[in-house]
Amino acid sequence: MEQLSVQPEAAGVRLDVFLAEARPEHSRARWQQLIREGHVRVGGQPRKASHEVRAGEQIEFAIPPPAPVALRPQEIPLNILFEDADVIVINKPPDLVVHPAAGHAEGTLVNALLHHCADLAGIGGEQRPGIVHRLDMDTSGVLVVAKSEPAMAGLTHQFKNHLVHKEYLALVWGVVEPRTGHIETLIGRSPHDRKKMSTKPEQGRLAQTDYEVLEQFSDAAVLRVRIHTGRTHQIRVHLAHLGHPVIGDTLYGRARKGDLPAPADRQMLHAHQLAFEHPRSGQPLSFTAPVPGDFRALWRAFRENATVVRT
Repeated sequence: MEQLSVQPEAAGVRLDVFLAEARPEHSRARWQQLIREGHVRVGGQPRKASHEVRAGEQIEFAIPPPAPVALRPQEIPLNILFEDADVIVINKPPDLVVHPAAGHAEGTLVNALLHHCADLAGIGGEQRPGIVHRLDMDTSGVLVVAKSEPAMAGLTHQFKNHLVHKEYLALVWGVVEPRTGHIETLIGRSPHDRKKMSTKPEQGRLAQTDYEVLEQFSDAAVLRVRIHTGRTHQIRVHLAHLGHPVIGDTLYGRARKGDLPAPADRQMLHAHQLAFEHPRSGQPLSFTAPVPGDFRALWRAFRENATVVRT
């Protein structure tokens, strides 16, 4: 059992806020959970999260060990770019689902991490990795995962406040003009198809994307794309909005397999670079995932079989 004493300057602060400020390695939501479950006492008595602390009050708490989750650890190969006690950075292959969901109860990145990470400190009271951002199943590239609650809080703060550099490569259809551009729209659920996102939703959130043409062919282009926000399907929606859907993306474009100089069995989108501050040390970290073979092969085939308009 640990103990904290309320100093005069903290008087009047909510109990959950006081604890989150005094012990920031746990989020406010986690402290609220601990208070609800009876792991926190004020003056020997349970209190609500909304209790306003008073000077001199003694607050006792105990953090229970993380409970095992029902998910099954599975031995799935991982391409690890970096790992320490707080974070693990993965180069995700294009056929790996990040988190279990309907239709993908097993065989996910989370199942693989539960097997690989023997030192998981637990997130939200459970012994599980913390997914702070996701890549679609068909999207390859760099992904960072939190292994501890403080890392989860730190990374979540950076993603929420747009402090993470996220750069992608995309193979798209058409001649892209202008060569560089900024796309800014709302993105939300399509009012016509709930499986799709839309730039004309009934309700949406601001989404910002920058792009640059790296290589332009007669009927396709390779783009460098940077996103400043992290909306669902953001790049795919924004590039389709421009009239240049990602090659292989049948949700926001057309298959057009007969027009391809090489196979594309998925959307040609790759999370190429990710940069952020280490959530514990503050050290700047930057990672680059090599372009996968199918993406490289299609890029090369366009270059060899189509007229290069500009590079």
